[in-house]
Amino acid sequence: MNESVIITCALTGAGDTVSRSPHVPVTPEQIAASAVEAAGAGAAVVHIHVRDPETGAPARDPRLYREVVERIRETGTDVVVNLTAGMGGDLVLDADQPLEKGPLDGTDLVGGLDRLPHVEELLPDICTLDCGSLNFGDNLYISTPEMLRKGARRIQELGVRPELEIFDTGQLWFAKQLLDEGLLDSPTVFQLCMGIPWGAPADPGVLQSMVNFLPSGAQWASFALGRMQMPWVAQSILLGGNVRVGLEDNLYLSRGVKATNGQLVERAVRITESLGASVASADEARERLGLRPRV
Repeated sequence: MNESVIITCALTGAGDTVSRSPHVPVTPEQIAASAVEAAGAGAAVVHIHVRDPETGAPARDPRLYREVVERIRETGTDVVVNLTAGMGGDLVLDADQPLEKGPLDGTDLVGGLDRLPHVEELLPDICTLDCGSLNFGDNLYISTPEMLRKGARRIQELGVRPELEIFDTGQLWFAKQLLDEGLLDSPTVFQLCMGIPWGAPADPGVLQSMVNFLPSGAQWASFALGRMQMPWVAQSILLGGNVRVGLEDNLYLSRGVKATNGQLVERAVRITESLGASVASADEARERLGLRPRV
């Protein structure tokens, strides 16, 4: 069991959730305010996507990331900033004529280095590295081995800690290969992502097997989608890990009750403390994840 739990709040994500809950933050101002709310509730880390302020669609404009990060920092809030670097991997194809019709609307596919401009500019504490291609629901997410090698090398050069997003067991296998090739520094930081169709199912046995396969000394967290979010808080802690909650992964506090990010973090804090564990501060998270001290 983990006795000191790092709570991450994933604030908004890139899913089609804006129309389903009024609490999903969209504008940089809303996302930054939600980050401050989550930190105040007990989150040591905030995981940040950005959206088009007009439409709510997922975006990867560095100017939007800059505004979010600047707004958070201006408040003086002590929280670890984790920026997604997973945007730019979506490939939508026709099922019958994939080559003839080519990429369809909804495709946003760029190379590994082209997913990092905001990371290069803002130098966050953490950025994500999605460790393989996946049938992501009805679409395809592309992250080839060579894209990952180039991305990992550049993140390493920048001195930013990659959070290795693992959606299935083969991706964990390849992340360990990156470590063997010297493209990752210790401590490695893993996020085990469960319940995303069609990756690793939200099954305790599957999570246990993935934990058993982690490299020695790894720091790890796990999350599951929807109604499994809060049970997965307890599941992760009992297996020795950290946790992630937030509106990226779940919109509800209970059946029919829409949540805010702060409320989801508060619930995770209660579960953590009810298990006899403590909630790690941002400074404690920095030390354990091998991050730079707060400036």
